[in-house]
Amino acid sequence: MAAHSALLSTSRIMTPFWLGRLGNTVKVCGTTLTCRRNKTVFTPPPAKYGGRHTVTLIPGDGIGPELVSHVKEVFRFSCVPVDFEVVNINSALETEDDISNAITAIRRNGVALKGNIETKHNLPSSVKSRNSILRTSLDLYASVMHCQSLPGVQTRHKNIDIMIIRENTEGEYSNLEHESASGVVESLKIITRNNSLRIAEYAFKLAREKGRSRVTAVHKANIMKLGDGLFLQCCREVAAGYPDITYDSMIVDNTTMQLVSSPQQFDVMVMPNLYGNVISNVCAGLVGGPGLVPGANYGRDYAVFEMGTRNTGKSIAGKNIANPTAMLLASCLMLDHLKLYSYASLIRNAVLTTMNETRLHTADIGGQGTTSEVVQSIMRIIQSKGQLTADL
Repeated sequence: MAAHSALLSTSRIMTPFWLGRLGNTVKVCGTTLTCRRNKTVFTPPPAKYGGRHTVTLIPGDGIGPELVSHVKEVFRFSCVPVDFEVVNINSALETEDDISNAITAIRRNGVALKGNIETKHNLPSSVKSRNSILRTSLDLYASVMHCQSLPGVQTRHKNIDIMIIRENTEGEYSNLEHESASGVVESLKIITRNNSLRIAEYAFKLAREKGRSRVTAVHKANIMKLGDGLFLQCCREVAAGYPDITYDSMIVDNTTMQLVSSPQQFDVMVMPNLYGNVISNVCAGLVGGPGLVPGANYGRDYAVFEMGTRNTGKSIAGKNIANPTAMLLASCLMLDHLKLYSYASLIRNAVLTTMNETRLHTADIGGQGTTSEVVQSIMRIIQSKGQLTADL
């Protein structure tokens, strides 16, 4: 697979299966560009204010604020017709006022780009993860992450191309815990038939739409016979309706071993919530680390885009060494969701050229470049393509 063709389809692959390809006309600093597409089922939020889209922006914690700042910088430079409504969330607070404001903003705008929000362990047990509240409140049931080898990044394994579909609203993240007796804590894992069928259907439809040949369900039904057993049963039922796609299942502990031994065997993987967290981090590590892989959360009505592994990067915050690739690629997924395909391709191509051809890398993947230097390189490449831009 060629250097660019391997990754240029990242966002299209991660776009939800109901998102079609519509005719799209946008203004690029005075120049009208038209992209023609064939079909549509889902319509994203309408453009506002003279053809511009309003997107909720949640900076989050750690490296989140500096990375979303660079996204805003690249968007401004590229004349992207998007306005950000910034909603800050204080993860140290015990009240849910901040996250409620963010949820209201996303309901208003339909789309969000976010940094990860830290979940502090020292807060009372009644304080729930802000990230989980956001996903469940908006019913962002499908977490999609595409892990693909980058030609410009040295890794142990090559030719990795895995799509991870994670159920995003239940399982071990149901936030149902109690101390039934002193020193005895019960934590409930919720698996429902409706949600299991829904995520399995999503995975198989996406696999068919993208020409994928195999779906693997990850589980622990040998131990959790009822909970994971139900999830596995739902996957089998859905698989029966897709005879053109090979279906198999694999126990989660064996899956992790197989991933680090021979990741090329996997194509599309579907799994409950917690396993998705583990598997997505393993796969991100296989292709170069958390700074490279974008992620998306889709529901029927809303979509939220972020770094795939959901790490805050607190230890490197403010040092100008964070890798901006994952957040910039996540913003490209967002632009595709808004049907601003020309802008998405322009920015994505520049990011991948910097990564694979210019090979200006940050320290996490063995380079010496700073965050700012990488972003400047990306903007120079955008400018070199003849794109009408703002000043560097």
